[in-house]
Amino acid sequence: MGSRIAIIGTGYVGLTTGACFAHLGHHVVCADIDRARIERLSNGILPIYEPGLQEIVEAGIASGHLRFVVGAAAAAKDCEFAYLCVQTPQGDDGAADLTYLQQAAAEIASVLPAHAVVVNKSTVPVGSTKVVERVLGRHDVSVVSNPEFLREGSAVSDFLKPDRVVIGSDDPSAATRVADLYSTTSTHLIVTDPASAETIKYAANAFLATKISFVNAVAAVCEAVGADVNDVVLGLGYDKRIGHEFLRPGPGWGGSCFPKDTRAMVKIAEDAGYDFNLLKGVVVVNDEQRERMVAKVERAVGGNLDGAVVAAWGLTFKANTDDLRESPAIAIITELIARGAIVKAYDPQVKSHPTITVGADAYEVCDGADALVVLTEWDEFRWLDLAEAKRRLRGSSIVDTRNLLDRSAAIRLGFSYQGVGR
Repeated sequence: MGSRIAIIGTGYVGLTTGACFAHLGHHVVCADIDRARIERLSNGILPIYEPGLQEIVEAGIASGHLRFVVGAAAAAKDCEFAYLCVQTPQGDDGAADLTYLQQAAAEIASVLPAHAVVVNKSTVPVGSTKVVERVLGRHDVSVVSNPEFLREGSAVSDFLKPDRVVIGSDDPSAATRVADLYSTTSTHLIVTDPASAETIKYAANAFLATKISFVNAVAAVCEAVGADVNDVVLGLGYDKRIGHEFLRPGPGWGGSCFPKDTRAMVKIAEDAGYDFNLLKGVVVVNDEQRERMVAKVERAVGGNLDGAVVAAWGLTFKANTDDLRESPAIAIITELIARGAIVKAYDPQVKSHPTITVGADAYEVCDGADALVVLTEWDEFRWLDLAEAKRRLRGSSIVDTRNLLDRSAAIRLGFSYQGVGR
């Protein structure tokens, strides 16, 4: 039969969560304050690109299991569960701003049915369940933490086939009810207290960011001593204590989660009296990695970026998304432009940008360029005709910040090739 679920906020997390719950057979009403967005969503027009999401949204609308309304109160008035999926933007000090979370809780407080469960899905600081409880002021309503672990580019699969479901609650009955929403997924279920659930989310992203910064630092060592980072990572990854995941060198991490969550984790620790120097170092290494990529491009054009023309493949922070938030590609291109370079970029999901010239295809941006830099690991770049790219380029240098292209093939064509850690 399915449960009645209200989703407050139709951003990346809210829309994916709502559509996937509808796919699982629940009756979902998604709410947002943006009337134009709700109208578009009701017609199956999505504000984001995420593989598989369009199809399940359309299926949910067609089946009647997924609806969109304006205003949190309209969605929550008949619900059994109200998922708060609103923004928690970061302040200058690294702390999360809970204004939107508190506003959403205040809006639904008076209309929630008795015994409803309010669920924090947004990434929120430790103690946020208590904040929501105070705003609601309802002794007959429980508040539960149920953090999301969605990776952009595979979010639908991550929701429907999760590694684990984490539920934080001081109310065993409410925790059981939330767990039942995921009963059709076969996964590890972790039920704990709210503070632990909230910490798990931050700790997970902080550790993944640490692995990326670590392998990027190892790549720098490999370049210095003449080792091949691909072979080094292969040797590391077969150690079952380490594993292969997130050990791919690149231009640094970005996106909507890692930058925000690492800074927030440092701030949470600081507020609690612990100086998280390890994680601070992870952030520093990430910043240094972007500078190292800029230096590679500078060398590729002869040591002076002023007036150099650079073709860039990729703008999004990773493949299979249209998300530009905290993108290392954008940061690197912005620095290249600041140092006098003329950059023409192409990305399969980005057609325009306010400060960067975006071309219509990957070959067009190569016309007359002194160097080509690969910044995002789109699979289509792997299969492009490098001979055609070379014909259009004025120079013959490639900087492959993702180690995506066939290095041997590029060298055979006469390219000067720079990867990362090789």
